[in-house]
Amino acid sequence: MTKLFLSFITTFAFFISATAQLKSPSEFLGYELGTQFTRHHEVVDYYEYLAEEAPDRVKLTVYGKTNERRPLLLAYVSSAENISNLESIRQEHLKDTEAGGNTSKAIVWLSYNVHGNESVSTEASMKTIYELLTSKSQYLENTVVIMDPCINPDGRDRYSNWYNQYKNTPYQVDYNSKEHHEGWWNGRSNHYMFDLNRDWAWLTQVESQQRLKVYNEWLPHVHVDFHEQGMNNPYYFAPAAEPYHEVITDFQRDFQITLGKNHARYFDANGWFYFTKEVFDLFYPSYGDTYPTYNGAIGMTYEQGGGGQGGLGVITAIGDTLTLKDRIEHHFTTGMSTVEVSSQNAERLNAEFKKFYDNQNFKYKSYVLNGDKDKINALKSLLDKHKINYGSPSNGTVKGFDYTAGGSGSMTTTNNSLVVSTNQTKGTLVKVLFEPNAKLSDSLTYDITAWSLPYAYGLDAIASTSLVSANGAAEQISSSDISPDSYAYITDWNSLKDAKFLADLLKAGIRVRKADHPFSIEGQSFERGSLIITKGDNQHKNDFMEVLTTASQKYGKGITSSKTGFVDSGKDFGSSSIKMITEPKIAVLSGGPSSTLRFGEIWHFFEQQLYYPLTVIDDDYADQVDLDEYNTLILPGGRYGNHFNEKQLQKLQQWVRKGGKIIAMGGAIEALEGENGFGIAKKKMENDSAANTPSPHKNSERERIKDAITGAIFKTKVDNTHPLAYGYGKDYFTLKLGNASYSYMNSGNAVYLEENTKPFSGFAGSEAQKKVKESLVFGVENFGNGQVVYMVDNPLFRGFWENGKLFFANALFMVD
Repeated sequence: MTKLFLSFITTFAFFISATAQLKSPSEFLGYELGTQFTRHHEVVDYYEYLAEEAPDRVKLTVYGKTNERRPLLLAYVSSAENISNLESIRQEHLKDTEAGGNTSKAIVWLSYNVHGNESVSTEASMKTIYELLTSKSQYLENTVVIMDPCINPDGRDRYSNWYNQYKNTPYQVDYNSKEHHEGWWNGRSNHYMFDLNRDWAWLTQVESQQRLKVYNEWLPHVHVDFHEQGMNNPYYFAPAAEPYHEVITDFQRDFQITLGKNHARYFDANGWFYFTKEVFDLFYPSYGDTYPTYNGAIGMTYEQGGGGQGGLGVITAIGDTLTLKDRIEHHFTTGMSTVEVSSQNAERLNAEFKKFYDNQNFKYKSYVLNGDKDKINALKSLLDKHKINYGSPSNGTVKGFDYTAGGSGSMTTTNNSLVVSTNQTKGTLVKVLFEPNAKLSDSLTYDITAWSLPYAYGLDAIASTSLVSANGAAEQISSSDISPDSYAYITDWNSLKDAKFLADLLKAGIRVRKADHPFSIEGQSFERGSLIITKGDNQHKNDFMEVLTTASQKYGKGITSSKTGFVDSGKDFGSSSIKMITEPKIAVLSGGPSSTLRFGEIWHFFEQQLYYPLTVIDDDYADQVDLDEYNTLILPGGRYGNHFNEKQLQKLQQWVRKGGKIIAMGGAIEALEGENGFGIAKKKMENDSAANTPSPHKNSERERIKDAITGAIFKTKVDNTHPLAYGYGKDYFTLKLGNASYSYMNSGNAVYLEENTKPFSGFAGSEAQKKVKESLVFGVENFGNGQVVYMVDNPLFRGFWENGKLFFANALFMVD
């Protein structure tokens, strides 16, 4: 008895000694937590310190780097026994996805600071990990906590550096002070101005790509994404608002309530205000709450009031002072409550996680796709990142829902077709990403309501209620015939990969022509937009053959060699219809009226997808720039209104008349219309007396959505004889994000909506559908010797609408 007591005393003393050695965040940083914004490298230092001091309970890994070379960290926090068996716990947990696991540990993943200027969460993470290692270590006996202290280090440091530069000393609570008003280039997004909280499914950004590799190695039971909202809002936590996607299980719904009630218990005790079941729904699949949910987790968003407006302290609309210390305490409380409840329910979490993967009986068993090989391969690349299996069917016919027709149909399959089925581990995610039209339980949503991958990638598809057998699918590789003694080299124009190939040639000084008419030569047929590279045009390039061969191999481009320029049908290669492609010299407007997100999509497209140079010109000094140094000016979407005055419009008109090209996107179009502008015009709507009928105030929000389009997919008509539409068929499925409506032009209507504007997928209000019927989507106005390209819808939206990107490439290279 005495020995046992002494053993207990010795163990307890060791625990006290170990925890006493750990410095709190305030002790380590040298200032009280909440009195400064901690820069990212200091956060890294603290996590590294804890891993060094408590290596038996903290395992720290670097899972990647940002565009600005900041490290991305994960800290695994648990008991010494669990950390020593971490890999076996992971492997046993993953067996539950195949109904074979036997683990009793809860896996909780806490993600902080996905939006850089919602910076309180990283501060709260430091307090959370410290308390888990000290006063709340009992939670870790049966729980592994995975902590990502900062998903978006580039955005966080942009904000914290800005705030530390502009704040008063110590700080000013008056909201009118500069420290509460970030500029255009704010800290919310990552380096390329992308919203990382909307990139979980699309994986366009390096942070998302690197994080998901590790996430898929764990597939936690619970995932929390810590955020901030407007400074005057109380705290938000689960349960989420409707709409819930139909694949979300009863247990996932119920456990959100369990967690929410436990959070409420702590908030009630402190007199803190909060709300649940409002605003933040579980539908759009690319969030930090929904994507984990569709992979079996209890996925949640927690929202603290403050954000970039909050600073170290600010007076709210009701006269209260909200401090960074308050905000830290709230996020710390919900974080600890989440771990507490998960620890108490570890056995149930494991059992229900296993059921999630065992119970997948969906209407559509297989999705079968046909289309351009480059688009098929692009989709395969995304599926590989998600660890979604796919294959090729045998030759035959498959029946089911036809995505193009919007009803029953059939499709002939070959070994080049693609089959993605739901009878696999990621079957639920497959349904969510591929379903033709996700069931919407409530039209009041926080984000877009349609995203189906067959539409996004421009592929013909059938959703089959039967399981379609398939073999492993190999990547389709094009063969090239680059004979050094040929007259010309010809290749097709169908995808972004083709645009990358062209961009590489132009950057290397290779002269390239395009065909404005279909033609056939030496027994092969080519469509409009096909690229023609002749030896005669490139006699000045000693390394011509080397550059052409390298580029074709790099992008897997099939090249056809021709010994003649004399065609069998169409226009000979010396015809004026076989035009030289002008090398674009491109400028893009930033700042001022443009949206950071819309600008970022363009910036990322050029630097990380097309690999072609562009010059960024800020609105602050745009008037001083000589536009004659460029032949293409891109105006990103945004809120322009009447941004350009009469003198500025005249300057733009003169530049276009001389041969310049404007690509106006979204809200930028509005700035070019009108009496002193270009020829584009908004549609005039007939007055509808029924639409003016008064309705009760309680219905005001639902009345407003009659005029809204919350990210819906529409089928448009395409004039693919127009250079802006080279490489497309007669139809295009566009993702429409609002009710902006412009009349058809006299000519140049490359893509447009006709009379029927019922969306194929997603929600569009009844009044909004009336507004957009018979309206322009993409078009070109010839103006003097130049052009204005109008893009009412956004072909680059969030970088994931793959089938829209060729339109943008056409605007750069084909429109002349």
